[in-house]
Amino acid sequence: MNEHNGSKFAHITRAHPCFNEKMHDKVGRAHVPIAPKCNIYCNFCTRDINNEEVRPGVASCVMDSDAAIDHIKEVTAEGPISVVGVAGPGDSLENPETFEFFEKLNNTNSDLIKCMSTNGLLLPKYADKLAELGVNTVTVTINAIDPEIAKDIYSFIKYEGKVYKGKEAVEILIKNQLEGVEKATKAGIIVKVNSVLIPGLNENHIVEIAKEVKKRGASLMNILPLIPLNKMKNYSKPDCAMMEQVREDVEEIIPVFRACTQCRADAYGIPGSKHEDKHLGMTPQSHY
Repeated sequence: MNEHNGSKFAHITRAHPCFNEKMHDKVGRAHVPIAPKCNIYCNFCTRDINNEEVRPGVASCVMDSDAAIDHIKEVTAEGPISVVGVAGPGDSLENPETFEFFEKLNNTNSDLIKCMSTNGLLLPKYADKLAELGVNTVTVTINAIDPEIAKDIYSFIKYEGKVYKGKEAVEILIKNQLEGVEKATKAGIIVKVNSVLIPGLNENHIVEIAKEVKKRGASLMNILPLIPLNKMKNYSKPDCAMMEQVREDVEEIIPVFRACTQCRADAYGIPGSKHEDKHLGMTPQSHY
């Protein structure tokens, strides 16, 4: 645990179901689907608008910030919601609605923990702004810090008005991800790093990610199994033995969160409870 944010981390874990496994089936979170645009192309990702799939990158609709505020008012009246997060279905920082939403949330539900996820490409640019808006936690997905591995995970990035491909793209992405983690933690934000375990590609590399992000100030890691989709549809999903071994290896370096359910971008309720975890379930409406 990092000295500069240890006490704040302890406060967050008491109420954040995605930072504390003991709270995972006791308190809820609400994801608001207000961020459809994305700025990188992950080879395993397929963003979609539907009511069927349970995975990141999926929502039944995309809301504007006002509709999202109304939704939060409704769900906090229904049950014990402690965290409100922006988790897509694209990248939070690529969408101005994310900032609009957090600013409005400060006026309506300032007591809630504010959380968001990002691929980290724009995190160095916006870390200070997020801190000013009172964002408490940021989850950054980092799947490789070696460009030779990363170039097989990402096809391209869109950055500062230009499209980059191949090794040039991933070098920019990795640099920004690591700088973003460091800048966010220095701004007082608690950072968790997600890494997707891709058999045959990065299973022996995630420990190196752990070492680097810990140096940059990250407090927690979450190792996720690949969901074979898109260009990686023919890859194997990691088995339980591989998942456990990687988690154990990483845990020697940094604490590991083990209860992630790989939620939808519009999920709300208690993540550890099948009966209380919900999603918007609206008639699918695409706003891409």
